[in-house]
Amino acid sequence: MGLGAGARFTWLGHATFLVETPGRRNLLLDPWVAGNSACPARLRKLPKLDAMLVSHGHFDHIGDTVALAKEHACPVVSNYETACWLKGKGVTTTLEMNKGGTVEVAGVKATMVHADHSCGITDGDAIVYGGEAAGFVVTLENGYRFYFAGDTNLFGDMRLLGEVYKPDLALLPIGGLYTMGPLEASHAVRLLGVKKVIPMHFGTFPALAGKPEELRELCGAKVEVLDLKPGDSVE
Repeated sequence: MGLGAGARFTWLGHATFLVETPGRRNLLLDPWVAGNSACPARLRKLPKLDAMLVSHGHFDHIGDTVALAKEHACPVVSNYETACWLKGKGVTTTLEMNKGGTVEVAGVKATMVHADHSCGITDGDAIVYGGEAAGFVVTLENGYRFYFAGDTNLFGDMRLLGEVYKPDLALLPIGGLYTMGPLEASHAVRLLGVKKVIPMHFGTFPALAGKPEELRELCGAKVEVLDLKPGDSVE
């Protein structure tokens, strides 16, 4: 399977992706590896990371951020409140921002955009406020642009994301229960105007019951649904 992006997207399971950019930089999206039962054992040892993007503070999206930030000494992009929590855990490489902002990191541009979701960080026995959940539109060195939705429900302003940023690829949750399922995701594809989509955030737990084939049937033949298995890459 190919995207024509000069990049490699490897799905580590759930909502975690390793992206090798055309400039041969490694980006990790929503770092959850050690506790991610869907992540193949061969991929638990990561290559040198150049940056991490954190969409929100739930354990299945931020779980290994502190450990990996200390190991790789790479920038960690998140919202302000999550960055403050990470600093409190000893992370010295935070790169804080908020929705509508764009940062340049590891040779790419990352724009933080809206997501319709919650963002509490589990800290011992407490739930810490982590700001608002978000997604990212990432522009690679060659201009190829992908939308990483993080955890979200369908929202009407996805149409604006499509009009403003014109993503070439969307990484969308389809599991249901905690995020949108295939029906809502099919409408997100239409609003965004993308022709290629990688489903995520499904199958990790029994409750995340949405399936890529459901999304494919709902989207029709004009949209390519890239049904990756954990550990698969598309380049």
